[in-house]
Amino acid sequence: MDLPVDEWKSYLFQKWSLLPKSIQITISTAETLSDIFLHSSLLLQSEDEMFLKRLSRGYLVGKDPKASLFYREEGNKKFQEKDYVGATVLYSKGVSHSRPNTEDIALCYANRSAALFHLGQYETCLKDIIRAQTHGYPERLQPKMMLRKAECLVTLGRLQEASQTINDLEINLTAQPTLAASQFQIQQRTLSRLKMKVQEKETLTETFPAALTKAFEDMDLREENEQISSASSSVSLCTHPLKGRYLIATKDILPGELLVKEDAFVSVLNPGEMPPLHHGLESKWDTRVTNGDLYCHRCLKHTLAMVPCDGCSYAKYCSQDCMQQAWDLYHSIECSLGGLLLTLGVFCHVALRSTLLARFENIDKVVKKLRDEISNKDICLPESKTLGQTFRDDLGGECEENGKRVETPIPGCDINGKYRNNYNAVFNLLPHIGNHSPEHKFLCALSVSALCRQLEAASLQTLTTGLKSSQPKAAMAPALCQELHTWGVAMLKHMLQLQCNAQAITTIQQTGSKENVITNSRQVCLATGIFPVVSLLNHSCSPNTSVSFISTVATIRASEQIGKGQEILHCYGPHKSRMGVAERQQKLRSQYFFDCNCTACQNEKHRPAAGPRWEAFCCSRCRALLQGEDVLSCDSASCTEAVSRGHLASQLQDLQQQVAMAQKLLRNGKLERAIQLLLGCQHDAESFLSAEHSVVGAIEDALAQAYAALGDWQKSATHLQRSLQVVEVRHGPSSVEMGHELFKLAQIFFNGFAIPEALNTIQKAEKVLLVHYGAWNDEIQELQKMKSYLLDLPPIPAGPSV
Repeated sequence: MDLPVDEWKSYLFQKWSLLPKSIQITISTAETLSDIFLHSSLLLQSEDEMFLKRLSRGYLVGKDPKASLFYREEGNKKFQEKDYVGATVLYSKGVSHSRPNTEDIALCYANRSAALFHLGQYETCLKDIIRAQTHGYPERLQPKMMLRKAECLVTLGRLQEASQTINDLEINLTAQPTLAASQFQIQQRTLSRLKMKVQEKETLTETFPAALTKAFEDMDLREENEQISSASSSVSLCTHPLKGRYLIATKDILPGELLVKEDAFVSVLNPGEMPPLHHGLESKWDTRVTNGDLYCHRCLKHTLAMVPCDGCSYAKYCSQDCMQQAWDLYHSIECSLGGLLLTLGVFCHVALRSTLLARFENIDKVVKKLRDEISNKDICLPESKTLGQTFRDDLGGECEENGKRVETPIPGCDINGKYRNNYNAVFNLLPHIGNHSPEHKFLCALSVSALCRQLEAASLQTLTTGLKSSQPKAAMAPALCQELHTWGVAMLKHMLQLQCNAQAITTIQQTGSKENVITNSRQVCLATGIFPVVSLLNHSCSPNTSVSFISTVATIRASEQIGKGQEILHCYGPHKSRMGVAERQQKLRSQYFFDCNCTACQNEKHRPAAGPRWEAFCCSRCRALLQGEDVLSCDSASCTEAVSRGHLASQLQDLQQQVAMAQKLLRNGKLERAIQLLLGCQHDAESFLSAEHSVVGAIEDALAQAYAALGDWQKSATHLQRSLQVVEVRHGPSSVEMGHELFKLAQIFFNGFAIPEALNTIQKAEKVLLVHYGAWNDEIQELQKMKSYLLDLPPIPAGPSV
């Protein structure tokens, strides 16, 4: 959902196709963002806005008390089924649809506190109890919730507070003469039990370590760079007429060294799979869980206990503080535009939020930059300049002024030559106006125009309130139409920048059933952000760095040894372990507008046209690799086997369908049937796929999961070790993928009580994962717990192992 929804895209592309040729040429040949925006916005008609409004209404972002009741009742059903996580999410949806200071929101918070209590999240449970009371939880229901509060306080070792709560409950209990005898006795017994617990507790037990704080401490840069904020002193910023800005190593760098730790200048949560546009009550309230239900919309912290915006049902936060910060920075303006922003897509939302955040820097300089842009400065290519001169002016370097050599600043740097994580750096990211298709520029310009019209309707004067400026507010607020045009051009620039400069903020999510012994995981995109310092890194299909995220902070570590003077390289997506050189080149050209000439691409171009080993077919007779284009022949001189590529591709497709069926059986707990089908797939694969083919690896991995679920650790380990061989061939022995697989193997050995094998694998997994993530990573923490447990075991007699 980076770009607008398909209905709006199709509508505008059709509108473009029907425009007179002369208007298409005018927009296509416009050299400035201002001209593109002006010519396009003049074409936005009232019927276009009405169509967009109809699409926007499909997203239910307002408060609806009926929805609150619906979600609370659905949550109660999950609670009765003992699905406390599912119940918590549904109660959170109910909270989001409730108005503040109503019984609806108080009941949802109280019910959610009960689910959190069963999940062992006692601190969060207490916060929800306070929220329920703040919003007017009914007096008649208070005793039950106060008992829960006392249970939490006792469990957490907060004995003084627990005693006070118990005393208050006893007073309330004696003051209720109408209470039924049975209920009175139950509450009396519960209070007596709690009092005994308080007496038994002698010391305070800390059950919730500050993991996030420790994580950030581990991520601190050893010595920050004087030239580049958020970067270590091990790197330096350089420029080149063709490569643009880039980073190099100022010293020899070891694997795992932290090079960049940067908080996003701006980020917008990826809403995930949003509900379809509803046309009836049946599909009105969706119970599916999306990213927006699990992650804070400001800091991206994972939480089950969301605090909603008071004005809409979409925006949710991990705390009251996050909610207030978001409101002060941008959500006070975005709140009424929720449905429109979901329709226009994440890129348009990031563009708006970037301009809103710009208000909190020196607004005079920001507006001047925008007006310079509108006045065609830094956009048109003057006829008197050569291309090389223009590159030097754009990238900084030396130029002549009054006969003297003067050093010009690198774009994005301040007057002191420092590159900071601020709006100036964001503003100087390239929008690549000449590379985008005319249709794409028209789509972006009209989307931004429609957004500006809505901002105007909601009074754009809020854009110029509370800004830092040396001038009076009245002096810095130009006419409304000029203000709209200025900020519209800025948003268009940001929307065009994002195709090449947006960074997907990712996290590792566990997949499969919570009963699974082996942890399966996948990388998911949580949000889209702009990281000015990360954007300085050039691409390589075989990078020497690894990027990871905690909250909205990106960390870049060296994934291998980097020599002094060597460029720091990042992968934009197309990686040599995921696709061949032709596919990589095509993707990079279409999205990033350059031809990749990295070492991996050069090596593959000069290599024979053999595919990667993880896609290779083998001879059914002698098992040697097959080579060729349309007809593949055996690599062995003594074998004359030949087979068409089409036939092999058909065989592979059939096999993949069988593997998918087996994986579905595995997910549904039908283990024996899954194993039977997978063993058949394994036999079929041996007849035409290389031992290192990715499908062979998938079969072995699935068999490992199935046998682990049955408790057959020996067979599980055997199959996972075969899967590891495929991962190592494809991704390399030090890759993050290898680290995750070694973690799974360590779990199998641990559960199978194979102590030497487990300790050896834990050591290998730690070594790999530390390079990519640092010590804060969840898997590393789990590995250390396993190692500690195994090392603390008393010596046991030798016996059979896995």
